Parts: sequence; C-alpha cells; structure tokens
Amino acid sequence: MQRHHDAGGGQRAALFARLKPSTAQVRVLRGLWPYVWPSERPDLKTTVILSLTLMLAAKLVTVAMPFTFKWATDALVAASGGKMPDGQAMVWLVGLPVLAIVVYGAVRVAMSLLVQVREGMFAKVAMHAVRKLALHTFEHMHALSLRFHLERKTGGLTRVLERGRLGIENISRMVLMTFVPTIVEFALVLAVCAYEFDWRYVMTVLAMIVLYLWFTVAATNWRIRIRREMNESDTEANTKAIDSLLNYETVKYFGAEAREARRYDQSMAAYETASIKAYTSLAVLNAGQATIFTIALTLCMVMAGLDVMAGRATVGQFVMVNALLLQLFIPLNFMGMVYREIKQSLTDIERMMDVLEVPPEVADRPGAAALAIRGGTIRFEGVKFRYEPERIILDGLSFEVPAGKTVAIVGPSGAGKSTISRILLRFYDVAGGRVTIDGQDIRDVSQSSLRAAMGVVPQDTVLFNDTVLYNIRYGRPDAAPEEVYEAARLAQIDAFIRALPDGYRTMVGERGLKLSGGEKQRVAIARTILKNPPILILDEATSALDSHTEKEIQDALDEISRQRTTLVIAHRLSTIVHADNILVLEKGELVEQGTHGELLAKGGLYASLWNRQRQAEKAREELAHALAEEGQRIEGGRLSGEDIAPGTGQKATPDTEQISS
Repeated sequence: MQRHHDAGGGQRAALFARLKPSTAQVRVLRGLWPYVWPSERPDLKTTVILSLTLMLAAKLVTVAMPFTFKWATDALVAASGGKMPDGQAMVWLVGLPVLAIVVYGAVRVAMSLLVQVREGMFAKVAMHAVRKLALHTFEHMHALSLRFHLERKTGGLTRVLERGRLGIENISRMVLMTFVPTIVEFALVLAVCAYEFDWRYVMTVLAMIVLYLWFTVAATNWRIRIRREMNESDTEANTKAIDSLLNYETVKYFGAEAREARRYDQSMAAYETASIKAYTSLAVLNAGQATIFTIALTLCMVMAGLDVMAGRATVGQFVMVNALLLQLFIPLNFMGMVYREIKQSLTDIERMMDVLEVPPEVADRPGAAALAIRGGTIRFEGVKFRYEPERIILDGLSFEVPAGKTVAIVGPSGAGKSTISRILLRFYDVAGGRVTIDGQDIRDVSQSSLRAAMGVVPQDTVLFNDTVLYNIRYGRPDAAPEEVYEAARLAQIDAFIRALPDGYRTMVGERGLKLSGGEKQRVAIARTILKNPPILILDEATSALDSHTEKEIQDALDEISRQRTTLVIAHRLSTIVHADNILVLEKGELVEQGTHGELLAKGGLYASLWNRQRQAEKAREELAHALAEEGQRIEGGRLSGEDIAPGTGQKATPDTEQISS
C-alpha cells in the first residue's frame, strides 16, 4: 500500500509539473492583453470590434456556402429530369441551375473579401501590440542593472527579444483573428447539421472535433518539448557565433579558427538533431489529423448516401454534407496550426516575459528630484560595497573630491578603483554609507539627471556601428556641426577624420573595429568634450595612445578639466602627477593620500608603484634603444656589402652562409 501511495504521489507531481507551463502561459496571455486592447487608444479598440464583426459576418457567409452548393446541385438534378423533393424552399431555382451556381460563386467571393478586409484591418492592432511590447521590453533591458547584463550573453538576449517580438505578432493575430472565428464556425456547423440532417451527423461531427483537438493538443505538447530543445540549441549557436565574431582579432591571434568552427558545429549539430525531431513530429501530427478527419467525413457521407437511397435526403444534401465537412477541415486544420503557433509563440516569449519581470536592481525613488549642481563636490562617506556576499570590494571608504579639483585614484589591480566610478554613476547602489554630490545623496536624485551631469572617458571604448559624426555627437545630439568639429580638434582627431575618404561620414564598424584603439579613445574624449559636463570621470583615458599623442591629449584633458570636478582612475602614474590629490587604495581601503611629491616622500605603497613603473619604463626604453642600434648595424652591414648572420648583427662565417643558404 505504501508503494502504491508513493506511485500516486509521483504521478500527481508529474501532473503538476505539466501544468506549470500552462499557468505560465496564462500569465503571458494576461500580460499581452493590455497591448491588444490598449486603453490609451480608443481607435484601436474600435478597430478590434469592427474586425470581430467582420469575422462573424464572414463565418455566416461561409456556413451559407454549402447551402448554395446544395441548391445548385438540386437545381441541376431537376433540370436534368430529376424530381425536386417536396417542401424545398428553392423550387423557384428549377430550370435556373446557372443562377444557383452564380449565387454559389458570389457567396465565395463575399467570404474571401470579408476575410481579407478583416485581416487588413486587424493588422493595425497586431503591429501596434508588437511595437509597444517590443519597445517596453527594450526600455526595460536598458533599465536593468549592469550586473544583469554582465551575467547575460548579448547574442542570447537579442535572440530572446527577436523571438518574443515574432511571438507577440503571431499570438495577437491567431487568437483574435483565427481561434475565436474557428470556435464560432464550429458552433455554426453543428447547428446546420442539426437543422439540415439529424443527431447522428451532429454526434459524428462533434466526436471528430473533440478527437481531432485532443490529438492535436497531445501531439503539440510533445512537439513543444522538441521546440524548446531546438530554441536552446539555436540560441547557443547564435551566441557562440556572435561571441566569436566580436572576438575576431583574438581568434586570429591564437590561430583558433578551427577550434571556433568546432564549437559552433557542436551547437549546430544539436540544433540539427532537434530540427529533425521537429519535422518528424510534424509529419506524425499531420498524418494523425488527416486520418481522424477522413474517417469522420467517410462516415457522414455513408450515412448521407444511405439516406439518399432511402429517399430521406436529396443528392444536393449528399453533396452539401461533403462540402460542409470539407469546408470544416480548413478551420480544423487552422485550429491545429493555431494551437501549435500559440504554444510555440508562448514558449518563445516566456523568456521575454521573464526578462520583463526582473526588477531593476537600481531604481529611482518615487518623486526623485533632479540633481542640482552648485559646484560639483563629491563625497564618499563610509561606503561599503561587495559584488558577492563573501567578496568585499570597498570597506568603509571615505574621501572627498572638492568642486573644480582633480583627484586621482590609484592602487594595485583589484583595489576597487573602477568600482568607484560605477558606484558614482549609480550602476550599483552601495551596501553601506552614502555618496553625495553637493550634499545630495545620489540615491535620492533621478538617474538621468545624475548621469547627465557626468562625462566618462572609459579605458575600453566601444563605439556604435555608425558614422564618426554620430559617435561624437552622441555626447550631445543637438550639437551643431561646428561644435562637433571643435570637440574633435580638442581631442586631437579632427585632422585624422578629415583625411578619411568619407570624413565625418565614415562608418566605424561593429564596436568601432575599423578604428585603432587610440582613435576610438580620442572619439570617446571628443564626445565627452562635446557633452561639456560639470563632472569628469577619466578611466585611464590615454591608455591606448602613443607617448606623443598622449602628451597632446593629456594637455587637452588638463584644459577641459580645469573648471570641472574631475575624478581620474589611473594605472599609469605619469598621467596624474599634477593632480590636486591622489588617493591610494589597497583591498578596498584608503591607505594613503596626498600630492605626488608628498606620496613619494612617504615611501609607501604609492612610491613602490611609482618606482616599479619607472623601472619598467626604463627597461622598455633600453630595449627599444638596443633594437634600434641592432637595426642600424644590420642596415650598415647591408650597405657595406657584408653578409650579416640573421638575428645576430654579426658578420656571417662561411658555415653560417652555408646554413642560411
């Protein structure tokens, strides 16, 4: 008995597990309803009502069509010498079979016109729903935290958005324009069977509909599991392809083309297997549906044939039952397709709805005011922060960046330097303490006003796949062309841009890959100059530049930061020797601060970092000098006609000559 009880519990658990997706799908449909029936657009509501009215009219005409076929058949039988049955309402058509056929054709035309007008009218509603929900999802993705995007793969996320958008379009059209009309047509066909024939036909057709729909639901649920596998494989393959192409140069560095192809092929192999299962299951579904329908059609025609031979029905009624059921096969087939499409579309947009339900980690407080900049003084007061519960990044950090001053933050890797800029921009909220600008807690002001007051030049610049002009003007979209050119001139990139074949209209490529690292960084500096913010954040803004250009741009940055509050996150200490104050971090704590000279005099961590960098720079200079001398000796040997042993700079011996030959 205990074993039987456990088995029953397992069966119930499995049943509940199967019910869970349905609950999720009902939730999705509820979420979609406001977009299909938009409260802010009365005109679209009117369009929905008109579309449904046209749908009802089209179905009434559709059900009337087999009657015209019957009348035409009976008229032809009568015209050929047959006897019209008593009580026929269309006796006047005797001798006019052509007119009956014309009526049949007119009804078919009317049905087609009503369907097409309805489809065209409802397209306005469907595409509005697609646009609004896609826009809402896109805005929500931007509202989510940096943590969410760092943990997600961009290719997979865009695929979710794409599939969800197509799913919305399918559901909005299928449910209101196909599912509801088909239910109406089922009811009308059963009513006609009851009126024109008898209960046997009604029961046969009803049993066929129920069995057909049961088989369709069961087979489609089986196919949905296969569809999920196919979607996951497709997403994985797409993600790997995007990730590999975005890292094109890295792949080339390591000669990993074959390795990347194998990784992609593994994902495509899984997609191939799932796709084959999907097509096979579709064949099984179609074959089963056709078998169920054909059996019911045959039974009804046998009954109608027997009734004709017994004198209880006319030849027209025999033809009518065939036409009625064949016509019913179209919505029945649609119903199978509708169920499959709705289930598949719901599967596709489940993940989109999951994304929509992720709450933003950082959100504006109700009634958050705009940040009021009076001077731009920044204060960190006992700030604590951690990405993971067990990983402390900042532990009670306190410092001040006075208005109009330049403060640099330095320290070993992992000290928390970049985290400070992310907190200041409110990509994350602090776990303890607070951050203020001119005395205003940044959690109490709107994020848009906070970021509008800041200009950021990141270490790793990523550009939009658009023109140079677009990327610079991104700092201030309403800027005049002359202002853009001036910003580019200050960033030491105007001359380079003008030398390009298309000038400022030059496309920079995906992520700006057509530009060098230094060129991308100068574009980032130009758009920050154009933004003209009161607060600057420079995250090693000259790291990708050569020494000569670095000096020029450093002078430009010094000029534009003169009247602004500037926070510099530095890795190369030579770029911050003129800072008003230098903060030295280690393991999330402030261990030293002062000017460059004061910190060197202390002989602490900063002095150690400075000496280490100077030694590394000196070693690089000596190596470059040695290589230059080596090159000169080799070139001199060639000019004098001497043979130089490859890679040695020495005159070659006969043995060396023999080896090299």
